[in-house]
Amino acid sequence: MHHHWGEIDRRHLIKLGTVGLAALSLPGAARAMMAQGFTHGVASGEPGPHSVLLWTRYAAANDATLTAELSESEDFSKVVAGGSVVAAGERDHTAKLVVEGLKPGRWYHYRFIAPDGTKSVTGRTRTLPQGSTKAFNLALFSCSNMPFGWFTAYGHAAARGDIDLVAHVGDYLYEYKAGDYPSAKDALPDREIQPAHEIVALADYRLRYAAYRADPDLQKLHQMFPMIAQWDDHEFTNDAWKGGAENHNEGEGEWAARMAAAERAYREWMPVADTRWRQYQVGDLATIFLPETRVTARDRQFEIDEIIAGGGDAAAKLKTFAETSYRDPARQMLGAQQETWLFDGLAASTKAGTRWQVCAQQVVMGTLFTPPETRDWFAGEQPDYVRRRVDAGQLAAKAGLPLNLDAWDGYPAARSRLLAAAQRADADLVTLTGDTHNAWAFDLAEDGRPAGIEIAGQSVTSPGYESYIKGVTDEARVAALRRSSPQLKWANTADRGYVTVQFTPDRLTANWHSVETIRARSLALKDTHSMTATRGRRVYDAA
Repeated sequence: MHHHWGEIDRRHLIKLGTVGLAALSLPGAARAMMAQGFTHGVASGEPGPHSVLLWTRYAAANDATLTAELSESEDFSKVVAGGSVVAAGERDHTAKLVVEGLKPGRWYHYRFIAPDGTKSVTGRTRTLPQGSTKAFNLALFSCSNMPFGWFTAYGHAAARGDIDLVAHVGDYLYEYKAGDYPSAKDALPDREIQPAHEIVALADYRLRYAAYRADPDLQKLHQMFPMIAQWDDHEFTNDAWKGGAENHNEGEGEWAARMAAAERAYREWMPVADTRWRQYQVGDLATIFLPETRVTARDRQFEIDEIIAGGGDAAAKLKTFAETSYRDPARQMLGAQQETWLFDGLAASTKAGTRWQVCAQQVVMGTLFTPPETRDWFAGEQPDYVRRRVDAGQLAAKAGLPLNLDAWDGYPAARSRLLAAAQRADADLVTLTGDTHNAWAFDLAEDGRPAGIEIAGQSVTSPGYESYIKGVTDEARVAALRRSSPQLKWANTADRGYVTVQFTPDRLTANWHSVETIRARSLALKDTHSMTATRGRRVYDAA
């Protein structure tokens, strides 16, 4: 039986405070929203050598003052730090507190205590190391669409004992209505989302976070490790840019209002600082930059269909475009202010002797071209729009244009500025990337010289390249992509999962972990692919 949660006046229900019998028949997230007390576990983020941000949600009829406690022992026999923080109704009953005065490179246990003495679950968090650092293990996640499957990747990582920090680089949730990506037939029955309609208003975004954060594997991941996080587009809506989005129309109101609602809910529900971009210093081992590539300064994405619209010689139009507006230096991904912060930061990091300069960011930086073979892969039974897209992709590739203009490939001048800045800084640049739902390893180059490597992670659940190109093996897809895309060193276009990156002073190891299934609750791994890079070389080591 499906209750249309969207038809109930949410504010009224939440004000009722107590859970009536009717609530027990509501879907999980709706029930969680009406629950009282600590509804969504705990989370931590923004680690520094001496500080960390703690998060929880405590629902009550009125604002509630919580006490946070940190201890090096799980029994809290000696509380070493903490503070008080208000879980306020105007922030959807969420609470965030930065705790100072901690020791570097140390695990801490933490919990919150409510006015009536009830306690939250106990979380674990870790400060960043300071000074000489021999090893650091970072886990990378992106693209977790709840109705597509179970968050196996989160569950697997949460059970490990060797992760120091988690980075989530976007598409933490998705905005679509129920039955739209995934379709009703592809959606797992146990993975219902609230609200059932597309999220547009603040109440919608809040409820969608509540639904996702009710997931046990995601709660466990937040409970076990600190997370640094940055949104991509689906935390707003598909293919967002500074002035709008593919999935935003006039009937949904002003873009600025939707953007503000989405950003506000993200700040409330995520263990993040209230600044759009930030950086983290991992001893002398790595500087991790967390830029914002989506809504601050990004210009509107190019569309091949628009370039060739209006008839005439499509190939000629694309050739002209490839030589002119495609390379327009005025086009922005980060914007001037953020470029200055990042480029100066790269220089300062290497000047200080830091070994690796890491950019945990959202969209693929390496160049991917549509392989000529795709013509045959899509033979026969494809709908018109797929056929048109394949034809356009072929024409674009012939004109030297890449496959995905929503990635850095659509902003080549901005990418060149970044890679040139890394080269000028003599940086050992590593980009950690999400967005495409598949796993990629790229050597990045600028002006014919190595500029760094890219470690792009597969999605937690969202389907990738393989879902559009069926009847072709992963080996055949990857071989064709590698032939057409010289920067591509390895790919997996079949599996879901996550990445761990082990940093040491002279080498890093990237491990792409593929999970066995997302269609059932399981923690089984299918396999792991590992690649290494040696500091100073700025390319992957030969396999």
